[in-house]
Amino acid sequence: MQNKPAVYILASRRKGTLYVGVTNNLVRRIWEHRNNLAEGFTNNYSVHHLVWYELHESMTTAITREKQLKNWKRDWKIALVVSMNPDWVDLYEEIV
Repeated sequence: MQNKPAVYILASRRKGTLYVGVTNNLVRRIWEHRNNLAEGFTNNYSVHHLVWYELHESMTTAITREKQLKNWKRDWKIALVVSMNPDWVDLYEEIV
């Protein structure tokens, strides 16, 4: 999983502020978000809980999916999270 491209959604809390990102190393990137090493939006708004992720075979397909999700309405993103993680638990411990 560490070297597999992934698209992910972070949340500040249940149905809180959402962030969609892409990475080639999910564990490292989420660790950076959680430790405020990722400058910008997630640091400014305390968006640190991994609530959804999707692994991909290539960075190209992961980036395409990230762009798709970034264009989605908020309600659609919430429904996507709920479909995988109805209790909005932080999935970080699942991936380490």
